[in-house]
Amino acid sequence: MRLLIVEDEKRLALSLARGLTAEGYAVDVVHDGREGLHQASEGTYDLVILDIMLPGLNGYRVCAALRAAGHDVPILMLTAKDGEYDEAEGLDTGADDYLTKPFSYVVLVARVKALLRRRGQGAGASPVHVHGDLKVDTAARRVFLCEAEIALTAKEFSVLEQLVLRAGEVVSKSEILEHVWDFAYDGDPNIVEVYVSTLRRKLRAGLIRTVRGAGYRLETSP
Repeated sequence: MRLLIVEDEKRLALSLARGLTAEGYAVDVVHDGREGLHQASEGTYDLVILDIMLPGLNGYRVCAALRAAGHDVPILMLTAKDGEYDEAEGLDTGADDYLTKPFSYVVLVARVKALLRRRGQGAGASPVHVHGDLKVDTAARRVFLCEAEIALTAKEFSVLEQLVLRAGEVVSKSEILEHVWDFAYDGDPNIVEVYVSTLRRKLRAGLIRTVRGAGYRLETSP
């Protein structure tokens, strides 16, 4: 899943990005309200973490503009303010949740997961995907093959998740990079091949097919 952090305190933003990346999310960061609105409008994000006090355009206006444009992405607002009026204003503009600084990182992660879970349930999406003898629980982030649980790293799970969500379809290397890493990743794109190779060793060689020149496809038959 892809998250966008709009936060002008660069140290905080970097710390949050590192922590959430370790949780298995692809994270993009911007430090300006106008850029945040542009990114949230143009990108495909599963959740936006939005500070209120931002240069260019404050968080209230960013949130209101996204909702006015019809974007329903979950928004978790961050602020140093703690008055009831501020919270009411944030929620009135369309925010889904509100967290006051300083906050516990553990609490933030719990709020993020709750919002993502709520969105999935609201969309009627099942978190458990079964393909032959492969079962992937995207909510619990657990994988089973022939009823035996397979231990995957956060990145391995995220790569597999992209293939599972589009089982039977070809998923390009660039699409996997965009969703599992982020738009600013400038490392070796062959990193995707490394993770696919690892997944084949841990799961089954024939489960993930390479479609030459196009990408990868998760086979739906056992």
